Amino acid sequence: MAPPPPPAPSALQLDAKYDDYEFPTTAPVPQAGHPGYLTAAEQAQVHQLRSMLEAEGYTKRLDTLTLKEGDADRPRQLRFLRARKFNVELAKQMFVECEKWRAEIKLDETVPTWEYPEKEAVFKYYPQYYHKTDKDGRPVYIEQLGGIDLNAMYKITTSERMLMNLAVEYERLADPRLPACSRKAGTLLETCCTIMDLARVGVTKMPSVFNYVKSVSSLSQNYYPERLGRLYIINAPWGFSTVWNIISGWLDPVTVQKIHVLGSGYQKELLNQVSAENLPVEFGGKCNCPGGCPMSDMGPWREAEWARPAKWEQQEAPKKEETAPAAVAEGAEVQAEPAVTETAEVKAAAPAAA
Repeated sequence: MAPPPPPAPSALQLDAKYDDYEFPTTAPVPQAGHPGYLTAAEQAQVHQLRSMLEAEGYTKRLDTLTLKEGDADRPRQLRFLRARKFNVELAKQMFVECEKWRAEIKLDETVPTWEYPEKEAVFKYYPQYYHKTDKDGRPVYIEQLGGIDLNAMYKITTSERMLMNLAVEYERLADPRLPACSRKAGTLLETCCTIMDLARVGVTKMPSVFNYVKSVSSLSQNYYPERLGRLYIINAPWGFSTVWNIISGWLDPVTVQKIHVLGSGYQKELLNQVSAENLPVEFGGKCNCPGGCPMSDMGPWREAEWARPAKWEQQEAPKKEETAPAAVAEGAEVQAEPAVTETAEVKAAAPAAA
């Protein structure tokens, strides 16, 4: 059976009350349910979802594509609808649960003032960073799991601060990173190209690393859906492919198509997606940022031609309440936190598959 034809272009119906964009609003390729290619029924479902939320008193994050008035996330309405296969009731439930979570952790108040001085020390065990773009113009996100040592990391910071930093970085991906990339590419970009390095994740370390990643995956899936463009799992250890073949059978076929499991000979395929100039030297590229690529945060969001102040930066910053732990301020060790459990509602940083 021949595949269905791509959806016909259709202008995105915007709402002047909520929609105010400074970047392109059409997806780069025709995809059902994506901006610029919605059917009349899908457009109606966006409006229906917004009306239902307004009726329950929600006033923030109700725009069609991106947020304004100091909120950072983007494109919320459509992403939540896509994550729930355009089931309006399920998308509404997802939205409401996300708003409750944001209120509980005071995320809107925290983003403008967040500081993470222990970042470099934590990165010695677990580097997680955005670095330039792939050939499609999307932010490249790199995560290296081989050095994870939770006991050592919890002597540097706390589990709560690690998780808050992950949430803040998702917000900064939404604004200013993705808008800057969209301006430079000339088309709407909503996703990332993720590189997950499993080097040094041997058989003995695999269970603890797997449990950690599994335990924190719900933040991405529940609160930041539809962020994965491509995922390259590199330096996959022996036996991982067998495990992956089983896991992939449980996933949405659309998600599986985005994931590439590679061994140690990953460079050729990775360089087909990320130019050598943008890929750090340790992964076979040519980039060697001053001070190291993990700490550089280089990308279009740092380039004057494409960067704009984030919406949350334009708000008056609230009084800071969060401070670095004593181990950071005084060089002393703080008591290690208990290991993260499998029910923690957080995600190990990567814009993971929805």
